[in-house]
Formats: sequence, structure tokens, C-alpha cells
Amino acid sequence: MCDANSMGTGSRRIGIAGAGLLGRLLAWTLSAQGHEVSVFDPAPDAIARHDGQGAAGFTAAGMLSPLAERETADGALADLGWRSIALWQQTCEALAAADVNLHAAPLMHHKGSLLVAHGSDLGAARRVLNRVDDRQAAQHRRPHSMGVRDLALIEPALHSSSGPLHAWMLPGEAHIDTVRTLDALHDQAHGVHWHWGLRVSHLTPGGLHVQPAGDAGADNQHLTVHPFDWVIDARGTGAKAACAVRGVRGEVVWLHAPGLHLQRPVRLLHPRHRVYIVPRPNEVVLVGASEIESEDRSPMSLRSAVELMAAAHSVLPSLAEARILRMDVNLRPALPDHAPEVHVEPGLLRINGLYRHGWLLAPALVEQALHQAGLVRHADITLNP
Repeated sequence: MCDANSMGTGSRRIGIAGAGLLGRLLAWTLSAQGHEVSVFDPAPDAIARHDGQGAAGFTAAGMLSPLAERETADGALADLGWRSIALWQQTCEALAAADVNLHAAPLMHHKGSLLVAHGSDLGAARRVLNRVDDRQAAQHRRPHSMGVRDLALIEPALHSSSGPLHAWMLPGEAHIDTVRTLDALHDQAHGVHWHWGLRVSHLTPGGLHVQPAGDAGADNQHLTVHPFDWVIDARGTGAKAACAVRGVRGEVVWLHAPGLHLQRPVRLLHPRHRVYIVPRPNEVVLVGASEIESEDRSPMSLRSAVELMAAAHSVLPSLAEARILRMDVNLRPALPDHAPEVHVEPGLLRINGLYRHGWLLAPALVEQALHQAGLVRHADITLNP
């Protein structure tokens, strides 16, 4: 790691490889810090696409769940998650201050989330809760059980026809509208130079080696080296040549559910999947599964679609009349240890391995990386320009 104190914090020319979640968050932050920023991405433009080929951030449900993720991750990741929630709050407030349309439908909701289980799955649910519950944490960061009446007061649509539904509130958790947030980060990254249809083949300190998106794997005759003071690798699964990253398949069904009025993300402790249900504006909900160990980008299978929607319907009966808007798949970047990695050397910064925690960890990792690289004006940075 480099010594941030020895580098100074004057304006720099910075090149970013990748215009997904990390790339846009970095561009928005660095441009607000006074740097000259250029971003290169193989996509044809900034518009969200749901064909399994674009940025994984558009597919993600946007759950900010440090408590729930303790089932498979350690306390250090949870600490990063709590920091990210605070940073996302600041970021969304800054974005809304510059765009009146973001006031009517906020980008982020901070109302906690719910774990639910059918009675037949109660034993498995309690085992999960034992892993999630940090008994050393303050009470406001520990799950607590909800009775049937209390659950009906806050989420009346949640119930089961097969018997009482067991539920636990995960306080302090939040969720964010991923597509609208990515759009806002792009639109409000003032002065950033966006270069679409160009693929970064590799990075060297101070240099991005760029070629047209359609030339991937071809010879170097169309390769151009763009010099910068700093370059940042935010390519996710596109960085396979530089690190041991692999893709982990995620699947999401978008449903239009008039009258559902779900306020919080819900995780169903299902025997086969950790199914999640996340509300979005305009009476839309997303139903998905956390992870599938596959790099297959093909459309969703019949079995996955049926299992996901049946599981969601089992706790939200009113989904029976919901309309399927689309079925979305994508690959999320995972390193062998499933932990994120920040690498800094003079002139070169890499962030990768966000795995299933991309939206949960991105702001905290950006804060950490930019501080280590000396690319911010003060040590105790936030993402609020």
C-alpha cells in the first residue's frame, strides 16, 4: 500500500476503467474533489440494460443489509456495511439536492428489513439468527422477533396461508433504488469525460490500454494507451486478466404489484434459496436469489423463475395478480475468499471482489481506497461533494 501522506492532494488526471457502480461512484466523488476524470466502458452508452451483459449494479436489488450478511460474512464486513449506509445517506441527500425529481421518490429508504420463515422452517431460521445476531452489538443493531400483530401493523401484506409467519426485524438496514441511483451518479458527475464503446484491456501505473469494445481478444493493432496521473480498475468481472475474479450469477424477477405497498426488504429463509423481495417505486417489487455458482449469462430457467415467484407468493399472497415485467440475470464479481480487495500502488488503484455485497460496501471501499491513494482533500472524507 502506498503512503497517502506523501502524495499530496492537488488536482490529478484520473482514468477509470468501468462505468458500473464503482466506476460511477468514483467518477462522481473524484470530480467533486476537483480532479479531471475520464471513464472508459464497453457499453454503448450510460443507459441501463437488462440483457445480462451490462453492469451488474443495474441488476442488483440494492439491499443494504449488514446484519443479514453476517450469516456468511464476518464482523469486519458488517462494519464496512454500517459505514456505507451512512455514506449512502449523505450521497442520496446530495443527489436529491441537485434534482427536485429525487425528492418525490427518494433513492434510499432507511426503515430496517425483515427476515421471515414459515413454521416448518423455524429451526433453520433460528440457526441463521444465531449466526446473524451479534450479542456484543448495541440493541439497535440486533434482530428482534416480531409478533403477528406487530408484523401486520408495519407490513400488512405479509402473511402465510399455511400458518403463522415468523418474522424478525433487522433494525438499521436500508435499501436503495439501484437503477435510478446509477443514473443520478452519471448525470451529476459534472465535468467527467465518458468514453463509451471502448474496452480497457489492461492497466499499468499511469496508463489505460484501450481498444474498441468489439475488438476484445483481437491483436493490439487498435490498442491505444491513454496516459493519466492515476488509473483505477473498477471493471469487476472484466478484470479477469488482472486477478482471480470469477462471476457469480444472480437472478431477479421484476413484478408490477398494484396495491401491495411493501415498505421494507424481506428475506425469506427458504429451504432451497435465500429469497429476497425488495420494493421499488411505482408499485414494483424485485424477487431474487442471493447467489448461484455459475458464470452462465443465459436467460433465467423455468425452474428458477417458478421457485422464486412461488416462494415470494407464499408470504405475499397478493402477488398472485402481479404482472411479470422482466427476468434479469447478471454476474457479480467474486474473489476466491469472497472478500473485497483494495490494491494501491503509485499511479494505480484496483477495487474488486464486491461479490453479493456491491451496493452494501461500495461507498466505504471507495472512501478507504481514495484515502489510501491520497486522492481526497482530507482524511475523514465523505461522499458528499
